[in-house]
Amino acid sequence: MAACAQVSAPAAASATTPSVFGYRDFTQQAKWDATFMAVPDAKLAGEHLKVLTSAPHWASSPEDYATAVYVADKFKAAGLKTEIVPYRVRLTKPVSILVEAFDDGQKIMSGPTPEHVDPTKNGGDPFQDDPRILPAFNGSSPSGEVTAEVVYANYGTLADFKKLAELGVSVKDKIVLVRYGENFRGIKAYIAEQYGAKGVLIYSDPADDGYFRGDEYPKGPYRPASAVQRGSVQFLPIYPGDPDTPGVASTLQLPASSRLSESQLQNDEPNIPVNPLSWHDAEPILKALGGSESPRDWQGALPFTYHLGPGKVTVHMKLVEDNSLRTIWDVIGTIPGTEKDAPVIAGNHRDAWVYGAVDPNSGTAAMLETVHGLGVLLQQGWKPRRTIIIGSWDAEEEGLIGSTEWVEQHAGELAHAVAYFNTDVGVSGPSFDASAVPSLKEFVREVTKSVPSPAGGTVYDQWKKDQAANKGRRGHGSEHANTPPEKDVRIGNLGSGSDYTPFLQHIGVPSTDIGSDGPYGVYHSVFDNYNWFIKFADPTFVYEQQQARVFGLEILHMADADVLPYDYDLYGQNIVSYLTTAEEQATKAKLTLDFSAADAAAKRFAAAGAAIRAVQANPPAHTAALNVALREAEGALLNPVGLPKRPWYKHTIYSPGEFTGYAAVVIPGVTEGIEAADTERAQGQIVALADALNRSAAILEAVKK
Repeated sequence: MAACAQVSAPAAASATTPSVFGYRDFTQQAKWDATFMAVPDAKLAGEHLKVLTSAPHWASSPEDYATAVYVADKFKAAGLKTEIVPYRVRLTKPVSILVEAFDDGQKIMSGPTPEHVDPTKNGGDPFQDDPRILPAFNGSSPSGEVTAEVVYANYGTLADFKKLAELGVSVKDKIVLVRYGENFRGIKAYIAEQYGAKGVLIYSDPADDGYFRGDEYPKGPYRPASAVQRGSVQFLPIYPGDPDTPGVASTLQLPASSRLSESQLQNDEPNIPVNPLSWHDAEPILKALGGSESPRDWQGALPFTYHLGPGKVTVHMKLVEDNSLRTIWDVIGTIPGTEKDAPVIAGNHRDAWVYGAVDPNSGTAAMLETVHGLGVLLQQGWKPRRTIIIGSWDAEEEGLIGSTEWVEQHAGELAHAVAYFNTDVGVSGPSFDASAVPSLKEFVREVTKSVPSPAGGTVYDQWKKDQAANKGRRGHGSEHANTPPEKDVRIGNLGSGSDYTPFLQHIGVPSTDIGSDGPYGVYHSVFDNYNWFIKFADPTFVYEQQQARVFGLEILHMADADVLPYDYDLYGQNIVSYLTTAEEQATKAKLTLDFSAADAAAKRFAAAGAAIRAVQANPPAHTAALNVALREAEGALLNPVGLPKRPWYKHTIYSPGEFTGYAAVVIPGVTEGIEAADTERAQGQIVALADALNRSAAILEAVKK
């Protein structure tokens, strides 16, 4: 399958116009592509980033509102119909944080220590002393004061807690010390609470993103001793968004009676205090811990043997949190199309724990240059076939709140949206990577074949080289696991941790997530700022320009394609593979399950996907019915009653795992039933999966050839 030729400056379509899947004739689109590609400007992207990161802008703060106004002004200047949309949501803001540790009664640590690097070495950091920086905290943690012995639980995965139990180490009534990594931080608290812990401390081990990986900031890109990873500990796999209003938009007009009461919130947020630590503050606790040596694969990079505890070390945590309703602001820009009921949506969040140069404003800067390019096309008379909506989401860091509330408010009209394109950590280095539903994986590959890479060749070429060298990585825990081997570049599955979640997993909009990655050790710390970015991520902003182009071509090609460029052939192959793996897992777990209905439905869906692919390649004169069927087939994969224990999540093929949070679990109802050794639950989910696949297959089969 050919793709559009590389374009780096304004140019007419080449003499031999390539064929692109979804287009009858790509000639005119090639001209629009060439015009668009010449617009995104590296220098302007850098200017956007400098403005957006000039101050800490935690969601709901005055500085956060200033970024909303900046983005809205850029949208308006490009000709987009623009509005700032407020929501009233519950957010946790720290009032005071105290964590102190004692060894046989002698104080060995009192913190948290302020994040600070030596200003006389390697240029220091010009942003670290801003008085508006909030203390390092975990959003959604309750207030609380506890004193208890400490147990070290490695990464705090379900397997880690089970291992402690096997070793005879109880965490009941203890404070659990875990390190960041392997799963979503909220899941660490979720599991610790289930095992009876009184509190949780989450620290950054230098083995994972500090000196063990390379030079510390400001000499290198990795986490210095005092840097802390902030982050929400909302139980994201239960439901994202405003914790008070699952499934309901938190508009300013929403009455208090429509919000959950305090007692009803227990399923979505921790009931025990949780706070992050730097390795500087965790080190004395770990060093003094008694008890057995930890399993050797639990050893981090600090220069002593890690022990499990409990013993002579106690920790006193006193967290005072202001848990209040606050106003946040989404920015929504619209370009009306000739087909208004099948919009293309693209977005990036704007709020940050502190400055957020990489996460998320490298994505915002790229998105603004994408909008800049779309604006130039509008000035030249272009009008998209499908309406385009660009969202700048707020309060993503707190639990995907801005995007979730907007989706919940507009769920009915978004039922026919044809795609959601996400970027979050837009640029932390030069290695492009992506995650997507299978129906859009080839679409992403094709787009990257059209965009030049600053490293030479196309983005696709460099992506392939990076994967061959094993450099590819995705933020937010997306992974390539559970995906059948492919001959082409690998594209991950969508779990959670960014704003595609409400679109795909709640209302069934096919989605992608793109980024350009590199050594990024300062995630969610004070040091994720403009100074770090220009030293280690993208000093000349050429990868910002690259990402603006890729993002823009995703939007343009989906908005203007004659036939929606979905690949249900690959989707079907993947689902058949997922079921094969599930059957193997069930056999290994000695569960007796009947997969026959799901197997038959998966094969039917795969056959329908292969057949519809042939129709898309040679479409009928009138494509409206074909496009409706293609879009409805994805929506049919939703289970209206949702997943067991977490009904907000409705997608039968992809969701974040109950015990992973970020990473995708495929055919989640079935897979998690098997993992829980719950035969009744697993069998019920096999039936629900078969029903969804048969619904979707029937829609594809009904298309007239």
